Amino acid sequence: MSSAAWTDQENDLIVADYFAMLADDIAGRPYNKAEHNRDLQARIDRNRSSIEFKRQNISAVLKGLGEDWILGYKPAFNFQMTLVDAVARWLALNPAWLGRQVGLRPAGGLRETAQIWIGPPPTMSNHPPPQELEQMLHIAQKFDVAGRDERNRALGRAGEERVLAHERAALRTAGRDDLARKVRWVSEEDGDGAGYDISSFAPDGLPRLIEVKTTNGLERTPFHITRNELAVAEERRAEWRLFRLWNFSREPKAFELHPPLDAHVSLTATMFQASFH
Repeated sequence: MSSAAWTDQENDLIVADYFAMLADDIAGRPYNKAEHNRDLQARIDRNRSSIEFKRQNISAVLKGLGEDWILGYKPAFNFQMTLVDAVARWLALNPAWLGRQVGLRPAGGLRETAQIWIGPPPTMSNHPPPQELEQMLHIAQKFDVAGRDERNRALGRAGEERVLAHERAALRTAGRDDLARKVRWVSEEDGDGAGYDISSFAPDGLPRLIEVKTTNGLERTPFHITRNELAVAEERRAEWRLFRLWNFSREPKAFELHPPLDAHVSLTATMFQASFH
């Protein structure tokens, strides 16, 4: 078996195979990792363990890109950039992938009216290791991950619709059906100029102006925020909220940030690194 660096052809083959498994994994379809491994061994001069570790490298690349990965392959960093290029080539040849992820969730696996799990925002205490962080930032900057998700209107719209359902469900659970009926999808009804996407309420009736930022990746995936959104956040600090929706293609989770947003930058630098510039 070869011990040399992986060639572009080998990288392209294993990346294509990985995405085939990932599509099955997200959709809840059965697939056999060992069978996939044996098939690859018949096509490239690599052994089983080498292929398995390279799959972990691909998971790490996808994590840096703010994309979903196969949960059974824990991301392994310190990979060569030629592997990143191979993933980028696959995505360029399959541009529908990002849009398809919105609809790849298993049927019945997500209740559209259910509330979303909301946790604390990331902090310095759970910062990734330096080597992992360095590679994640390099990939995110090189491929403009924040800009990519901003341009993916299918993903953004699906995230807003999901948060709209969450807000209504939360108010109904709190016994405020009257307020739930007043929740509005502002960006859909009035356009994108308001500086927030959803007009909602807290259970006590106080307004919540919600700007939704959605990614399929983890909570530290970079995202864009516009000057207008920042201005509205500053002008209406008591009401404006940034609703950060992540892990969207599998099981949506979220956290909220309250203005002033610059107070969070030192704690969440990886998240904002492509946002305020």
